[in-house]
Amino acid sequence: VRNGFVVKRGLVDKRSTRTYRDRFQALCSGEVELPGMLIMRDVSIARSEFVPNEKAVTKLQDFQDDEVLSEYCRHPAILPYVEAITGPDIMAMHTMLINKPPDPGSKSSRHPLHQDLHYFPFRPADRIVCSWTALEHVHRENGCLVVHPGSHATSPLLPHDYPEWKGGVNKMYYGIPQENMPPQDKLVHLEMQEGDTVFFHPLLIHGSGTNRTNGFRKAISCHYASSHCLMVDTAPTQRKLNEEVMEVARIRLAKRGITDFQMTLQDAWRIRARLVAGAEGGLMNC
Repeated sequence: VRNGFVVKRGLVDKRSTRTYRDRFQALCSGEVELPGMLIMRDVSIARSEFVPNEKAVTKLQDFQDDEVLSEYCRHPAILPYVEAITGPDIMAMHTMLINKPPDPGSKSSRHPLHQDLHYFPFRPADRIVCSWTALEHVHRENGCLVVHPGSHATSPLLPHDYPEWKGGVNKMYYGIPQENMPPQDKLVHLEMQEGDTVFFHPLLIHGSGTNRTNGFRKAISCHYASSHCLMVDTAPTQRKLNEEVMEVARIRLAKRGITDFQMTLQDAWRIRARLVAGAEGGLMNC
């Protein structure tokens, strides 16, 4: 795709989107428990008293073992578009349900412009794709995605770091340097209706704006890769991120009573990766 992304309107049916929203609420309320899933809160919420409901949770990450949410990764309307990029042997590598909160005034609800490939220690990039589906009306006021069309073809993987924002930055919300920021008039805001889905390349520069409404903005996403991708050494450029990924994995294993396991970065990714179509390749076995 020339622009590095494509939006398919009404791709995911409303029965599915509403099922995912209901499941999110059940997980947040404690009605359903899923050991191993990473629950994240906005930095502004994390500093306040925790309330166990959906208003305290801004992201559910790694839901690959949830019997309801994992259906998204195998959704029959999504997989044909994924297969066009990855080929028939498909791994779900990273899953998220995002619940962008109303911004408290600190602008911490925004996500800095970044490239997803910064987070992934596997290649080639052209066999990796993200699907991102709106679970409700997503627009500029509640912080829709913003993309720099064509940047996947013109920008190599840029250096990333935490931006120096006065209101704080959420964990793992890395961004590209100020000197690499595209001009504002080159950015495109992706306003979407419930069920609309965008597919995009991992080198596409993108982010999301501040939620200036009183409601939460929900979306669900999965990053896919060909099972024939291979792990690569990203230590020289992504050491800080890799250490964070491994620390999260160690904490999650400790909650299961596993404390004597010698963790590697590949192990941390193996824990979350799931085959969703076709046959296994060398990605998680190299």
